[in-house]
Amino acid sequence: MASVGVVLELQRNSKDFAKIVEEIVKLEKKIFPKHESLSRSFDEELRKNNSGLLYMVDVHGEVVGYVMYCWPSSLSASITKLAVKESRRRQGHGEALLKAAIQKCRTRNVHRVSLHVDPLRIPAMGLYKKLGFQVDSLIKSYYSPDRDANRMYLDFDSS
Repeated sequence: MASVGVVLELQRNSKDFAKIVEEIVKLEKKIFPKHESLSRSFDEELRKNNSGLLYMVDVHGEVVGYVMYCWPSSLSASITKLAVKESRRRQGHGEALLKAAIQKCRTRNVHRVSLHVDPLRIPAMGLYKKLGFQVDSLIKSYYSPDRDANRMYLDFDSS
């Protein structure tokens, strides 16, 4: 597989900050239903302590995906969003972003990373399982009255 792109950390003081956030918000609006989208509260999410955002650009500098994560405690972290442009899916972008976010969480010495995913999103479920995530439980009506979520986790060795 050819190089999938470059994963970068969003920095508030970056000269491209506003442009990158604008591209990510466009992606957010396009991919997620209104009630799941952070597009209206994106800046607020970015200002939260103990959170981060990684994004991927292709060779043309175009944002092709992003991942948001947080570490609410010293023991655990969460992947709160993972999104890749529809036309760029199944090309390794999501995997590269997720691996980078997991690595960022590992540097914080957390013991577990968790996430929620619609069990009907088969490609996403496959990706998470490929990287070692396990289903913890099914949460009924997590996204909406008719959409459930699998809570998944990845534990790190204590060694």
